[in-house]
Amino acid sequence: MSKADNMLAILWLLKTGKRHTAKQLAEALEIHVRTVYRYIDALCASGVPIVVDSGHNGGYSLLASFGEAPLTFDADEQKALAHAAVFAREAGYPFGEALTRAVHKLKLYANDEQRERLSRHARGVEVIHAPAAAAQAVFLQQLEVAAAEGVTLRMEYQKGYGHTVATRHLDPYGLVFWKNRWYVVGFCRARSDIRSFRVDRICALGATDGRFERPAGFSAREFLLAGLRPDPERAEYVPVRIAGREQALNDLCSHWFFGQALVQRTTTEAWFNIERQSLYTMGATFVLAYGKTVRVLEPPELLDRLAACAEELQRYYRELLEPQLDT
Repeated sequence: MSKADNMLAILWLLKTGKRHTAKQLAEALEIHVRTVYRYIDALCASGVPIVVDSGHNGGYSLLASFGEAPLTFDADEQKALAHAAVFAREAGYPFGEALTRAVHKLKLYANDEQRERLSRHARGVEVIHAPAAAAQAVFLQQLEVAAAEGVTLRMEYQKGYGHTVATRHLDPYGLVFWKNRWYVVGFCRARSDIRSFRVDRICALGATDGRFERPAGFSAREFLLAGLRPDPERAEYVPVRIAGREQALNDLCSHWFFGQALVQRTTTEAWFNIERQSLYTMGATFVLAYGKTVRVLEPPELLDRLAACAEELQRYYRELLEPQLDT
C-alpha cells in the first residue's frame, strides 16, 4: 500500500479504541516498525491527537474526542457505503472490487459493535439484476479512464442485432447506466457528431495516440435523455386517455415513456400528451405489456394500432405452431 493508505490504516486501527504497540501495527500492515514510527510522527504533525502510553500495557491510542473527526465515517455513512456496494455490484459497476475493498476496510478497522451493526444493515438490502459479462466490466473500466484522461479509443462495435461490426474512433465523454444497460456517450469521429453506444455491443477497445477535451458543462445523461424526447418544435402531440386498475395505472404512470407525458391522473384514469410517431411505435408496444389491466379510451387510432399489433403477434405464433401440430 502507499504511504497515504498505510497512514489511514493506522488511523482506522487506532479508531477501534484499543491500544496498539508499534510492533502490532507493523505486523497488521506488514511494514517495518521504524516505518510505523515515521507514520505516527506524520499523523501527529498533521494534528491527529495520538496518545502514547509507556510501560508494559502501553501503546498508541486516540483521544476519545477524535471519534467525530471528518476523516471517519458515522454509522449512517458506513451503512450507505455498504448499500452502495450492493447496488454497484449488481449494476456491473466497473470498479466494484475497489468499492468492496473499501467496505472490507470499514469492517476490518471497526470495533465489534460497529462491525456487527454494519453486517446487519448490509444483509437488509439486496438487488436482483442480470449479471454483466466479464468483458463488459473491462470495457467499462477502459471507457471511464479514457473519459477522465481524454484519450481517443478505437472501438469495434456490433451494429443492431446482426453480425456487422464497424470500426469507430471515439472520444468518450461519459458513461450512463439506464434501464439496466450501460451506455457510453462521446464524439464519433466517423460521423463527426456526438453519439451514444451500448457497451454490451462493444467487441473490442484499444487506446490511440489521439487526445480530446470534453466540452465544458457537457452531460452524458442529459444527452441520452434528449435523444429519447421528441423535438418540441417539430413534433405533433396526441392526447391519450387510458383507464384501468389503480395499481396498473400507477405502474404505467411511473414508466419512463408515459411518466414524462402525464397531464392528469385520477384513481381509475390517466391523461397523457404524447408525440404521435413514438406513441404508435414504442407506446403501443408498452401498452400491450399491460394486457387487460388497462384500457385505451382515446385516441381510436391507438386502439387500431394495438389491434394490429395483436393480430401480427397472433399470426406469427400460429405460423410457428402449425409445423408442430402437423407432426
